[in-house]
Amino acid sequence: MDHDAIFAKAREIISETLDVDEDDITEDTEFKALEADSFDMLELVSAFEDEFDMEMPDDGLDQIVTVGDVIAGIEAAK
Repeated sequence: MDHDAIFAKAREIISETLDVDEDDITEDTEFKALEADSFDMLELVSAFEDEFDMEMPDDGLDQIVTVGDVIAGIEAAK
């Protein structure tokens, strides 16, 4: 799966989970701006792990600030 496909799927998951418009989500979008709390982040990480068949390290959650950070984590785990 290439970068654009990962971004498109991640954006879809974020949109559904946080109930925000996909058009409002870019790689530079901060989860804080989407009003995602720690529970939302755990739910998102779980969805990403299921969708992309990978595991994100639990200690790395604090380092996820933007959508781009998630994409980089998914690409690194592949």
